[in-house]
Amino acid sequence: MKLIFIRHGEPDYSSDTLTEKGRREAAFLGERVKDWKVDGFYVSCLGRARQTAEPLEKVLGRKAIVLDWLQEFRGKVDSKYSVKNGLPWDFAPSFWTGYPELFDKDRWYESKVMGPCAGAPSVKDVYLETCRELDNLLKKWGYEREKGYYRVTGNRDVTLVLVCHMGITFIMLSYLLGMAFPTLIHGCFLPPTSVTAVCSEEVEAGIAHFRCQGMGDVRHLHKNGEPISDCGYFTEVFQQ
Repeated sequence: MKLIFIRHGEPDYSSDTLTEKGRREAAFLGERVKDWKVDGFYVSCLGRARQTAEPLEKVLGRKAIVLDWLQEFRGKVDSKYSVKNGLPWDFAPSFWTGYPELFDKDRWYESKVMGPCAGAPSVKDVYLETCRELDNLLKKWGYEREKGYYRVTGNRDVTLVLVCHMGITFIMLSYLLGMAFPTLIHGCFLPPTSVTAVCSEEVEAGIAHFRCQGMGDVRHLHKNGEPISDCGYFTEVFQQ
């Protein structure tokens, strides 16, 4: 199985749409995707993701299935901890690195830092919900979770494309790869319209584990001379 995670194009968050640059990025992405073999095609319910999926729908000749749980991660933390709007990934390095549990794949969402924020869904609840929904999706395609691996009961030659957002993608990657979400999202960046490929491998027959083959790939932008957007990044993007 191949899971292809695509981040939406450069967004105008105020209107939940793409900028003019974001629309160009999505068009170049569509050119890249046109020859892909896609079995399952899914998209977040949010406008910026759905607009990103439109060129892909056109070249693939099919509509993406809208999944509400693919929207950007809804869990929030107390704003006194977060650099921006209670997001559970915008922490100052001098702050979050002082909590050892945030480096633990089984304990990070239990930390007091990730505690509930009044009036917003809790990080733990949304994380566990996302894991359940992802497992339900994979089960439909013949990959059933058992402890930290998947039992293969269906076709191995399956490609699923999920057009969504950076935060929710790192949540899913943390679960699939067995890594703590805070270390992943603070240590890695997914540019707008980037492609991240995660593939299952069977060291033991019928028992699969997922392995990241490529993260944040933007070759379609390089090919067309389109600069990489720094949306969601706090430093200059390497453009070469």
